[in-house]
Amino acid sequence: MRTLPKFILSAAMVTVMATSFSAVQAATPADTLVQAWQMDDIISLDPAEVFELSASEILGNTYERLITYDIKDVSKISGQVAESWTVSPDGKTYTFKIRPNKKFASGSNITAEDVVYSLHRAVALDKSPAFILGQFGFTKDNVKDKIKQTGPLELTIEVDKPYAPTLVLYCLGNSVASIVEKKLLVQNEKDGDWGYNWLKTKYAGSGPYIMRDWKANEVLVLERNPNYEKKTPLARVIYRHIKETASQRLLLEKGDIDVARSLNPEEITAMSKNPDVKVQSAPKGTIYYLGLNQKNPNLSKPEVRLALKYLVDYSAIADTIMKYKGEVHQNFLPKGFLGAETTTPYKVDVAKAKELLAKAGLKDGFSVTMDTRSTPEIMGVAQAMQSTFGQAGIKLEILPMDSKQALTKYRARQHDIYIGNWGSDYQDPNSNADTFAANDDNSDGAKAKPLAWRNAWDPGPLTAKTRAAVMERDAEKRAQMYKELQKSVLDDSPFVIFLQQTEVAAVRKNVDNFVLGPSFSDNDMSQTKKN
Repeated sequence: MRTLPKFILSAAMVTVMATSFSAVQAATPADTLVQAWQMDDIISLDPAEVFELSASEILGNTYERLITYDIKDVSKISGQVAESWTVSPDGKTYTFKIRPNKKFASGSNITAEDVVYSLHRAVALDKSPAFILGQFGFTKDNVKDKIKQTGPLELTIEVDKPYAPTLVLYCLGNSVASIVEKKLLVQNEKDGDWGYNWLKTKYAGSGPYIMRDWKANEVLVLERNPNYEKKTPLARVIYRHIKETASQRLLLEKGDIDVARSLNPEEITAMSKNPDVKVQSAPKGTIYYLGLNQKNPNLSKPEVRLALKYLVDYSAIADTIMKYKGEVHQNFLPKGFLGAETTTPYKVDVAKAKELLAKAGLKDGFSVTMDTRSTPEIMGVAQAMQSTFGQAGIKLEILPMDSKQALTKYRARQHDIYIGNWGSDYQDPNSNADTFAANDDNSDGAKAKPLAWRNAWDPGPLTAKTRAAVMERDAEKRAQMYKELQKSVLDDSPFVIFLQQTEVAAVRKNVDNFVLGPSFSDNDMSQTKKN
């Protein structure tokens, strides 16, 4: 069996870095970036399965895909493993040429066979992110006929409809489309599992770093890939799982870590005044919203839906509870997406809300519950809303629960109001339009269950308009279609969107080129260095 090259990092060193720093330590090694992060969401490191934020970042630094984009301007799409591509006149067949001499970490060349195998594998395994490829008509039964190798460095991908090309390309740049080394996976396959049980904790990619060691809820170590075309300045990146934000701050102040990823607003404020630390931030494609269940007779009234939009103190939430971690945003497309609107017409206006409630026959208000996750930030936002709702006579009962409980109830349409966030799966506007503005079947037994369905909302003609937008190949026309969709959802929907997430990291001053991107998979350590 082929094995990856041996590296300097020893098991003893991993253990030292993973253990708690009980005494004052020397500065972190000059060739190593040490980060503290709450990353207990990692359940697998197989690109065909990863659907969690922390693991997405790991994949972004260890695997490559056919397509990538400029994180400063995501509209600029380029090839990563692909050297070039063409689209057939009917818009259904994409032909990709692979860059010659691209190598896996093992030293083997990347071929079209590896790319085809990787896409077949993702569809066949059918794990959580497989729908990103499946939406183009690929199934376990037909994928080998639709995605084919046509030469050593050439392949074709045939989609079922002439979608907007950018949609297809963005999805081929998603983590689920990461390219794995076929020979290595075949050698570790058992009982036809496509090497799945092996790759959950191992590595078979070609990115700037190699995933060297992972101990769940303790440490994850990335090591420089010697066969990557652009050598990383650092020999390794070490992630330490540290849940307590106060511990992260202390370790950062002492120099025992280089980056703290999970600080609260007060700690970020303190770190911004520390001369040895710099605070970095970047907007993420994640929005916070309220979902109003239309099975509730009061929440189903248009005047009530509108009234609630006037009972959120957007600015106060952004400036206090979510300080540094979000900014006011009221449309379903995050800033940076094609056609994204940045209008924020709603502000807290209790008098206006009372007028609307009176028109709905609810001048004395009503009682309603809100399902919340038991995190300090979400609970704080819920309590702020409880206060402003109360000023208009709406008695809001907060029901705190863990994330799994809240999501299970939400997905079963058993909530009144749900407070949550939604992160885009890929950098195309369809990722959000398909869930906020479309609902093909509003029955309880529906197969597709987007956010519109979860809130029992039939968006009427918006569903057809969403389907039409994904087929429009002219970017300007397509952007205008999404602007119109956002306006309709903003004016009359069961969604009260109030914030777009900002990711914040506190970084030691001697660290340069630590990059936070528009999605977690875009957080880039490949050119990070220490002075």
